Amino acid sequence: MISTCPICNIQVLTAELEQHANSHFEDDDQLQRDMELAHQMALAESNADIMNGPEQCTGSFTGDSNAQGASSSRSGYSHHYGEVLDEQISCLVRAQLRSKVQEVEGGVMSLLKSCLESEGGASTSMISGYIDHHQSLSSEDKGWGCGWRNIQMLSSHLLKQRPEAREVLFGGSGFVPDIPSLQRWLEIAWDKNFDTIGSNHFHNNVYGAKKWIGTTECATLFRSFGLRARVVDFDSTESSGLQGKNGKRAAGQVQGPMDKFVIKNNPPKSSSEPCREDDESMRGQQVLVDWIWNYFASECSDKFTRPRVTVSNKTPLYFQHQGHSRTIVGIQKKKGRGSQDQYTLLILDPGHRTADLERTLRSKKGWQSLVKRGVHTLRKPQYQLCYVDSGIANSEELEQLKTIDSILVRF
Repeated sequence: MISTCPICNIQVLTAELEQHANSHFEDDDQLQRDMELAHQMALAESNADIMNGPEQCTGSFTGDSNAQGASSSRSGYSHHYGEVLDEQISCLVRAQLRSKVQEVEGGVMSLLKSCLESEGGASTSMISGYIDHHQSLSSEDKGWGCGWRNIQMLSSHLLKQRPEAREVLFGGSGFVPDIPSLQRWLEIAWDKNFDTIGSNHFHNNVYGAKKWIGTTECATLFRSFGLRARVVDFDSTESSGLQGKNGKRAAGQVQGPMDKFVIKNNPPKSSSEPCREDDESMRGQQVLVDWIWNYFASECSDKFTRPRVTVSNKTPLYFQHQGHSRTIVGIQKKKGRGSQDQYTLLILDPGHRTADLERTLRSKKGWQSLVKRGVHTLRKPQYQLCYVDSGIANSEELEQLKTIDSILVRF
């Protein structure tokens, strides 16, 4: 049985309640260890219960030849499963922990805006509003956690900029949860039948695992709260013709949500092909940056008297490509030679240290190497973006959002 500590309100095993409560009067280190243990126990207990709940009900509606009885049993199963799921959500809302993030005085985006405004030369920049930089930590998620960190960055924006999102995200907690808590929220989204293909790929289990995730899981998590998360595919490969409505490969070739980002072995090209490949790459780069520019500029009212730096109402973009993911927080345009505009993406990378980012932005020295990425760096054959439209879905729309579809842009 689980009991609540009368001192810190953390849920612990009843048999360990007395020892836990007494620890509050010993030392702070022990208290911290107890709180962390209680948090992990609560999440693990939540994970076990939600997995066992449906299994305990499967026998209640099988083998019944009476249609009415079968219907009643299914109704009872659904009701019981719904109750179990609600209990797990309530438990997670209480047990989830706030993600550790380095506070940047004035905010990262305010510092970036100041840097862009102080640059020489004629340029126009479109940037998103408030966002916290969440970095990967060597002791926690280095090498596999970039996707979760980008979800945290998007979450920090939504919680600050979208009141309707703040009310529904993470049980209305008002803060960005840590990675273990986000993993449980994703599992709960799967239990609600969001993205059944992705759920099957991960065997409905990511809690405590060092598994890569992508835009599909980002969209799944946000959609489960009623948010209108969208996915856009940019694909130059021939295999893009195999893409189905949901943005994954045809049924016989599905290998999971990250299938698109597995390195492929292509046959050797003839000596005449590199130039054509470069031309196609440049065309693909332009398609991608044009889309990103139009995305951030779409809600700006006056396009003729636009200031040097405009803060857009659009969310940042979860930016996925082979081997890594980052967060696009804006785009800069400069007049190039002739009539061709030159674009530069403005990116927050979870692989960078927040302290380095703040130091360079505040001093206005060296920040470009951390934030700016020129179009010439976009040489991957496939990219995916995820963003969140405004508003909350109604019940009918929510059912449609359970299928993670995408807009496919070929180049």
